[in-house]
Amino acid sequence: MSQNNPDKEEQTSSNKKTISLPISRVRLIMKSSPDVSSINQDALFLTTKATELFVQHLALSSFNNGSGRETNTLSYSDLANAAEETEIFHFLTDILPKKILARDYLETLEQMQEEDADY
Repeated sequence: MSQNNPDKEEQTSSNKKTISLPISRVRLIMKSSPDVSSINQDALFLTTKATELFVQHLALSSFNNGSGRETNTLSYSDLANAAEETEIFHFLTDILPKKILARDYLETLEQMQEEDADY
């Protein structure tokens, strides 16, 4: 015969209050992997909390090193600069590339094609 543990229920409800990200979304993302069949509630909570802390760290680092300090804003370019210039965020450079104008991209593409034609 099992008894409900009020301490555990109280702890679970207080844990949910300390998380800003929706746990259901994190569960959905985790279940999208074909290797995952079931997810332990503790693992789900820890993954959600770790993700939240990572996003906060990225945002704070981007804000403190970015151009938005004067206007009290955080922009995409601040995030892209942090990903490119900070070693611990370097793995995000493919996800957060620096924005370039289409004409600059076309010029670079033309230069690359000219260089290939020279060889």
